[in-house]
Amino acid sequence: MVGVQSIDGLFPTIPEKYKLKNTLNLPPPLTEWELDEQMEQLAGKTAVSPEYSLFLGAGRYDHYIPSSIRYLLGRSEFSTAYTPYQPEISQGTLQGIYEFQTLITKLLEMDIATASHYDGATALAEALLISLRKSKEKKSVAVSSLVHPHYRDVVKTYFSPTEYEIVEIPFTKEGRTDLDRMDSIENLAGMALQSPNFFGVIEDLKTAGEKIHGRDGILIVSFTEALAYGILKGPGSSGADLVVGEGQSLGIPKSFGGPGLGIFASTNDLMRSIPGRLVGKTRDADGKMGFVLTLATREQHIRREKATSNICTNNGLCAMTAAMYMASTGNTGIRVIAQQNHDKAEYLKQELKSAGFTIPFDGPTFNEFIVVIPNGQNTYQRLLNKKIVAGLPIEKYYPQLKDHYLLCATETVKKSAMDDLVRELAS
Repeated sequence: MVGVQSIDGLFPTIPEKYKLKNTLNLPPPLTEWELDEQMEQLAGKTAVSPEYSLFLGAGRYDHYIPSSIRYLLGRSEFSTAYTPYQPEISQGTLQGIYEFQTLITKLLEMDIATASHYDGATALAEALLISLRKSKEKKSVAVSSLVHPHYRDVVKTYFSPTEYEIVEIPFTKEGRTDLDRMDSIENLAGMALQSPNFFGVIEDLKTAGEKIHGRDGILIVSFTEALAYGILKGPGSSGADLVVGEGQSLGIPKSFGGPGLGIFASTNDLMRSIPGRLVGKTRDADGKMGFVLTLATREQHIRREKATSNICTNNGLCAMTAAMYMASTGNTGIRVIAQQNHDKAEYLKQELKSAGFTIPFDGPTFNEFIVVIPNGQNTYQRLLNKKIVAGLPIEKYYPQLKDHYLLCATETVKKSAMDDLVRELAS
């Protein structure tokens, strides 16, 4: 018994004007088989591969996933969504996360990595807050306008109830962040760049690091395409203090937008400032090797006022997936896959140039780039009717870039599909 007389008694805090007074307008009930048929019809309206040729990335990417991963994830010692609160009885999970941390630090060339975060966007917001906590007298952070728009929206949501200021830095004709604009920003605690950025262009992280470190600030490098670092230098080698991003490309299906995997890596100097958990390896009293939660700066583990974050979800199963993917492909495999991504995108870019299309930004790219498609909306719909998804129109996020489209080509895209796209666009 909960002490109320009806269902309505459970919701006294909801104002009456927001409560539904009429019955719901629902269709009649269906049998199980009728419902299955209806769901199939609805699913058929979604543009998915292989029926459609997809050139859409923008934060979620098509990659081949080894079949072994699905089998391994089904094993009972791995099949959990969280890092454990009782580590002494969860050695399999802890060891898997320890391996994940090790592989992520190698990929990004950083000192440490947490046992995964909620997603890439919240990881970025948390990193910016760290920069402000480390420089208590400073009140502003700089965020490149070429950070994924959704990530920037999450950052604004985090910062809206605070006194801190977010300064967006514009971009250059190369499609890179205009780093010279930093010179006019006062009280700057940290700066966040994305590389490859939302236009697919690789940023000059070394110069960015020199500029922000010259002002005793923190360089935060974000990413949405983790596989780019299969051929690019890890951000740590360019002076990044914090590296945050989305790990979906590491063996995790797109799944209509989620779940994903927030990656959060740091230098040793910032170890005690980062949110989440760190898993370590040790030996017990008998000398046997074991794994423990070495550091856990969440309110569930320590006094609430000492917690670095109130993020409560750690995507442990996704982290395990990423570890399995990196271990399955190995250093050489990740490098080969990354090279294929780069080469296919470059082929598509050059073919579009040869067909007379404008590539507005001439900075180096990985597997995404911007192209100008005249009369873009009509052309986009015409290709969609032919089951070709010609990238993402970015005018919604950058109103000055009308008829600009973000195209992506991963290792899953066939040459024939790219040739079809160019031919259809040119027709």
